[in-house]
Amino acid sequence: MDVGTMFDDVKRMNKRQFIYQVLSFGMIVTSALMIWKGLMVVTGSESPIVVVLSGSMEPAFHRGDLLFLTNYPEEPIRVGEIVVFKVEGRDIPIVHRVLKLHEKENGTVSFLTKGDNNSVDDRGLYAPGQLWLTKKDVVGRARGFLPYVGMVTIIMNEYPKFKIAVLACLGFYVLLHRE
Repeated sequence: MDVGTMFDDVKRMNKRQFIYQVLSFGMIVTSALMIWKGLMVVTGSESPIVVVLSGSMEPAFHRGDLLFLTNYPEEPIRVGEIVVFKVEGRDIPIVHRVLKLHEKENGTVSFLTKGDNNSVDDRGLYAPGQLWLTKKDVVGRARGFLPYVGMVTIIMNEYPKFKIAVLACLGFYVLLHRE
């Protein structure tokens, strides 16, 4: 089926069919957003699911692993725990292990992280002048994972033409299998 045929099919739809298709798509998108927001509330994390983008945590996690996160404020950070954190000036969160804790007399805790597969700590990744992370930098803590499930996300980000092809295939599928 070529693109011209697809547009002809859309043109032949009556108004009711077209509105039904648009509403169905809207319900799917809305349901996904509701599930995401619900997960945010239940897990306490602004991003309850993340994909590991590099090999810096091997052998614990590999590129493409899908991590499930929680971020409950009452839980203290512990050495050895795997955290996902965001640093000022960087858009993409980092998944690394807590290497050291630094507790101040006033009760605040700061910590240092390092990727299991890296030879040095993460101070070079932090914002300029920042030597330690604090709880406000944490997006979440790894609680579970599905191996390699996130590879689809990586492929779609690294190869934009693949993303367009997938969307086109989904569009054709919907048109071919509509009632």
